Amino acid sequence: MSDTSGLALSHHHHGTATVVAVTGGIDFHNAPALHTRCLALIEQGHPHLVLDLSQVAFCDSSGLNTFINLWHRTQAADGSLALAALPVSLDQVLRLTGLDTLLPVHASAADALSAPGALPLKTA
Repeated sequence: MSDTSGLALSHHHHGTATVVAVTGGIDFHNAPALHTRCLALIEQGHPHLVLDLSQVAFCDSSGLNTFINLWHRTQAADGSLALAALPVSLDQVLRLTGLDTLLPVHASAADALSAPGALPLKTA
């Protein structure tokens, strides 16, 4: 686990997907740490990411931009990005901005991992 200015990140692999657990706030100061960690996972051959946001206290436009950028990067790597367990305030922001139509949102990381068609059936 790493801790960057109030942001803690950890990850674990589930078959072809990697769940990245995010704790703290995602803002201008620490969104780059989330971006860097996820890009490293993609470059290491783990392009299917699920961001578990259940412990996110705050997310500003820098965080939303990071989600969009990561979606593009996973798509370019023939992967996928899903968001899971969004706090109510973040869920509302995604709906207001229309990002919920671009980024798959699931009630939990387990739901994201088991969603039909969310991930390829083969193991990496």
